[in-house]
Amino acid sequence: MGGMTCAACAGRVERRLNKLDGVRATVNYATERARVTGPSDLDAGLLSEAVERAGYAVRSVTDLSKPVERPIIGGPSASVRDLRRRLAVAAVLAMPLADLSLALSLFPELRFAGWQWLFLALAAPMVTWCAAPFHRAAWNGLRNRSASMDSLVSLGVLAATAWSLWVMLRGGEVEPGFGTGWAALTRTDDALYLDVAAIVVTFQLAGRYFEARAKQRAGSAMRTLLAWGAKDVEIVGRSERRPVSELRVGDRFVVRPGEKLATDGQVVDGSSAVDTSVVTGESVPREVVVGDHVIGGTVNVGGGLTVQASRVGADTQLARMGELVERAQEGKAAIQRLADRVSAVFVPAVAVLAAATLAGWWLLGPSVAAAVTAALAVLVVACPCALGLATPTAVLVGTGRGAQLGVFLKGVQALESTRRIDTIVFDKTGTLTEGRMSLVAVRAAAGTTEDEVLLAAASVEQVSEHPIAAALAGAVEDGRRYPVTEFAALPGLGARGLIEGRTVLVGRARMLAEHGLALPEDLQSQRAALEADGSTVVAVGWDGRVRGLCAVSDQVRGTARSAVAQLRRLGLRPVMLTGDNPTAASVVAARVGIDEADVIAEATPQSKVHTVQALQSGGRTVAVVGDGINDAAALATADLGIAVGRGTDVAIEAADIVLGRDDLHAVGDAIELARRTHRTIRANLIWAFGYNTAALPLAVAGLLSPLVAGLAMALSSVFVVSNSLRLRRFTPPPPPEDTGPTPARPAPASTP
Repeated sequence: MGGMTCAACAGRVERRLNKLDGVRATVNYATERARVTGPSDLDAGLLSEAVERAGYAVRSVTDLSKPVERPIIGGPSASVRDLRRRLAVAAVLAMPLADLSLALSLFPELRFAGWQWLFLALAAPMVTWCAAPFHRAAWNGLRNRSASMDSLVSLGVLAATAWSLWVMLRGGEVEPGFGTGWAALTRTDDALYLDVAAIVVTFQLAGRYFEARAKQRAGSAMRTLLAWGAKDVEIVGRSERRPVSELRVGDRFVVRPGEKLATDGQVVDGSSAVDTSVVTGESVPREVVVGDHVIGGTVNVGGGLTVQASRVGADTQLARMGELVERAQEGKAAIQRLADRVSAVFVPAVAVLAAATLAGWWLLGPSVAAAVTAALAVLVVACPCALGLATPTAVLVGTGRGAQLGVFLKGVQALESTRRIDTIVFDKTGTLTEGRMSLVAVRAAAGTTEDEVLLAAASVEQVSEHPIAAALAGAVEDGRRYPVTEFAALPGLGARGLIEGRTVLVGRARMLAEHGLALPEDLQSQRAALEADGSTVVAVGWDGRVRGLCAVSDQVRGTARSAVAQLRRLGLRPVMLTGDNPTAASVVAARVGIDEADVIAEATPQSKVHTVQALQSGGRTVAVVGDGINDAAALATADLGIAVGRGTDVAIEAADIVLGRDDLHAVGDAIELARRTHRTIRANLIWAFGYNTAALPLAVAGLLSPLVAGLAMALSSVFVVSNSLRLRRFTPPPPPEDTGPTPARPAPASTP
């Protein structure tokens, strides 16, 4: 939308849209966006008509599959350039007008015949063309029987100009208004306020221009994110580079060193390092090889890659993350809705107060000039622009900074929820751990080497899809593994295959014992030690003997322990909730720093929900961090759901916050940022409410000149926006140093 100049404008559009049948609309002044929900057959033309009838322009948003083209905040740059032109003209005319007015006020002997007409010549362009945006908005509001901040500015400027023309045309002595200050309260009715009106216009234009510039800077993080995608791509099998829009799922494309990846996909050839900072916030490039998933918009900084597209257009992670943040920026927090309600009634209340001030001073004051001066000060100083900007600008900057740090909020309500949480529940597999098995140890019986044991196990398991089998097979290069025949999977027990004419068994020791292969005594003690350390142990045997053991495990994330310590420092109680067995859960909890009493094992998806509800019933405000389908219900039940970015689509949809980077420190960063953003909102509102509360009585009492009132009002808005912009420099404190066990040690995995 175009033409909104204050929170009252946004409230007017919102009320007009919400009068339509079945429509629920939220209008954000800072982004000049409306988010509308309604019936499936809702006519977009009806919405546009409602907005235009409220006196504002409508700008459509392009297709979601083209996020680069989507405007993020504010009006087009042309409106900012228009403000700059009007401000430049006003400033050029205001300087000689102010100097002349001050000189003639202080030194009456310098006055010359017709000086007041020179004032009019300098002020006329300022109170007409330069002030046209205020007059236009005020007229639109009048036609629609509503008022806004611009109504106050326009009314004040026109009243000052009309009064000045009356004084000039009636004849007699005339005094310049600038520089008279409180003296106007004791003077006769000869004060000329052309200079004051013109300079108030200059102040207002300056405040509006710097506010618009600041709002654009506030949205720069999101514009950068959505404009970062590649524009063209080299598709395998095509003769020349094509626009990214022609790329389809399944297409293979080439990414040369220094180029951006056109879309999400899987590496099918080559290896390289990829800079993912635009999406994840991580400064160190990530090494990728064949089979690894890569994200569109990231930069290939190493060797050449061939990637097979898995998602295109609006389905890519870059587009989806951008949509999440944009949705958050367009939403409204509860505290902002309160400010909007205040702003909606504030403008008409001020108009009534100004009229009462004018009447009171006219009847009781020394002169009509005193009445006009006090009424003008009330009109100018009371504009609630700062009040309307207090919350949305902070949300705009905070969510944009979060995107840079790899933290994506689905709605602005997540900021408030994040700030309030006191308990954080972690899933184990895939969240505190890497979520994939890897080989951690091989033990061989007497007369057999560890290499022989591993090679036999890997050869049998190379055709199995079980996670443990994949870990064993992946521990040996393809070229070294023996071909296997007569393979048979034994569900829940292991596998069997024929290698080099020998039958090899891989699986539980109990399964091998059932086939007459007993575990030697020396391997029994080693198996007990490995299992006590949290590993899953499989036995390998052939020719009637158990030849060795292979231990696999899901690795604890390298950042898990320091991330848990970071959350404790923030005052949160960490809890681990897992479907794994109690022994495995306890081992992981000890390694990441979670107390034994806060470990809940063997949990089903349903019992996870019940656990979260029980914590909430006990007065806790709960966040859940997870990545899998079995975490989705708990994520939705929690006060705050946090999904690890590489998690399943179901988990991401159920969460309130999505972590774009594969680092648990992002959880603490999100909480720190939410708390800082809320403190900024509170400081903005205290300033905005405090300013109007303190300034209005002074203006009514005649202790505030219109000139000072205009300057104070403009500076109030600039202060609020500038205070919000400080969030752009937010840097999370470094995580606490890890003084516990080495987090890289293996974590246990469930027994197959």
